[in-house]
Amino acid sequence: MKNSLVLSALTTGAFIAAMSACTDLTVKETSSIVVPASSAGTFAGLPNVADALQASYNNLGNNFSDQANIYSLGVHTTAEMIPPTRGVDWGDNGVWRTLDQHTWDATHSGILNSWNNLNSEVFKTTQIIATSSSTPAQVAQAKFLRAWNMFHVMDYWGQVPYRDVNQGVNDNPKVMTRSEAFDFIVKDLTEALPALSEASATAAENAVASKASANYLLAKLFLNKAVYKSTKPEGPYTFDKADMDNVVKYVDAITAAGFKLNPNYFDNFTTSAANEIILTGAQGNPQNRWMMTLHYDQNPSGWNGFTTLADFYDKFENNDMRKGIPAKKDGTQFSGIGKGFLIGQQYDDKGKALNDSRANKPLQFTRDVVLSGCPTDKGIRVIKYHPADANKYILIRYGDAYLMKAEAQLRSGNTAAALATVNALRATRKASTLTALTEDTMFDEIGRETYWEGGKRTVEVRYGKFTTGTGVDNKSANTVLYPIPSDALASNPNLKQNAGY
Repeated sequence: MKNSLVLSALTTGAFIAAMSACTDLTVKETSSIVVPASSAGTFAGLPNVADALQASYNNLGNNFSDQANIYSLGVHTTAEMIPPTRGVDWGDNGVWRTLDQHTWDATHSGILNSWNNLNSEVFKTTQIIATSSSTPAQVAQAKFLRAWNMFHVMDYWGQVPYRDVNQGVNDNPKVMTRSEAFDFIVKDLTEALPALSEASATAAENAVASKASANYLLAKLFLNKAVYKSTKPEGPYTFDKADMDNVVKYVDAITAAGFKLNPNYFDNFTTSAANEIILTGAQGNPQNRWMMTLHYDQNPSGWNGFTTLADFYDKFENNDMRKGIPAKKDGTQFSGIGKGFLIGQQYDDKGKALNDSRANKPLQFTRDVVLSGCPTDKGIRVIKYHPADANKYILIRYGDAYLMKAEAQLRSGNTAAALATVNALRATRKASTLTALTEDTMFDEIGRETYWEGGKRTVEVRYGKFTTGTGVDNKSANTVLYPIPSDALASNPNLKQNAGY
C-alpha cells in the first residue's frame, strides 16, 4: 500500500497568498506537493505523464505572467520600474516599496512565493524524468522545464535545494552550490537538445520546449557564467572568451532554425507575431501587464500601479519604434490606449480627453513620480501587450537572444562585429546608427529592446549596476542575491542563509 510523501523541505508547508494590490485579482497557490511513494521513499512513477507535463507547462505561464513574485523580483528591483503607493493603493505592507529600495528581508512574501513556485516545479519535472513510462520527448521537455525553473533559483538565490524522487519523508534535500547548479542545468539542457522538436519560427506562439528554447537558455547560462562561477556573488566578474564563443554558437543555432528580427517591434506582442517568438506560456494571460499600469479611468480600467522612470524613458530616441505608437482613438474597443510609453494627456476610445476622476483634473501622465504618497496621475505608463490584440505571454524572444550574441562579441573583444550586430537591430527598430559600442551603450541597448519583459535584474547584476540604480536605498553588495526564505531555512538545515541577511 502506498503512502503520500508531502514535499515540505523545498516548499514551506504554509499557505502564502500571492502579493496583490487589488481585490479583483485572485491568485491561488499551494505550497506542498503530494508525491506517490512508499514509506521507504521508493518512487512509484507518475500515473499520467502527459497530464503532469502539461501541468508544468501551465504553471510555467501562470508563474511568470503574474505581476508579483518571480516577475517582481526580476523587474521591480531594477531602474526600469517603480511601484508607487497612491493613497492606500499598492501599499500592501510595503512589499512593493522594499523591492524598489532593496530593503527586503527573509520574510518577504514575494521572495517566499517565488522560492516555493520555482522549487515545486523543479521537483515535479524531476518526477516526470524519473517515471519509466516517460517517452524520450517527454523526458527532454521535462529536463528543459527543470532547467528553466532551476536557473531562476540559481540566479536569484545562489543555491539550489534538490530532492531525489526516492528520498524518504525524513530526508532533507541536498543543496547545490551555484557552481554545481550551473553544471547540472547545462547537463540537463545538453541531454535534452537531441530529443526536442524544432519550434516554428513563423508561429505567433510556441508553447512547448524546443531546440531553440534550449539553445536560448544555454546561451544565457554561458553569458552569465562569470557571475555564477564567481566566488564573490557581487563580482567583479571575469568573462572568458570560450564562454562568449558558446553564446554566439547557441544564438547562431537559433538563427539557423529560422528565427529573425520582426520589422514591427510591437507585433511581437500580438496575435500577428512571427519570427521572434521562441517560447510562450501555455497558460498565463498577459492582461496583468496592462492592468498593473493603466489608470482607473482608462479603458480597460486598470489598477493604476507601476510606471517607468524618466531616466529610462530618456534613453530612447523619438524615431525609435520601441518608444511607442500613439493611440488610434478610432472608436474601437481599447483604441484610446497607445503602445510603448504612455505620457501626457490620455484619451478615451473616441479621442475625448480623459479626466482623473479622483483628482478631478485632466488625466495627464507626467515624467515625475515618487515611491510613496504619489498622486494618481504621476508616472509614465508602459504597454507592450495591448488589450486589443495581445497574444500569449512571451517567455523567450529572439530580440533578447540577438543582443546576447552582440554582448558576447563585445566581451570577447570583437567590438566591430558587436557594433555591426547592434546596428542591424537598431536599423530594424528605426533607431540611428551607433558609431561606437561600449559596455554602457550595450547595457542601454538591452534595456531598450527588452524593457519590462522580466529579466532586467540579471542584466544589471552582470553589468555591476544592480546596487546603484534609481531608488535603491540599500546599496549593500549582498543584495545581488535574495535571502533564503526563513521558512525554508527552518525546514531544511542543509540550506545556509546568504551573506548579509
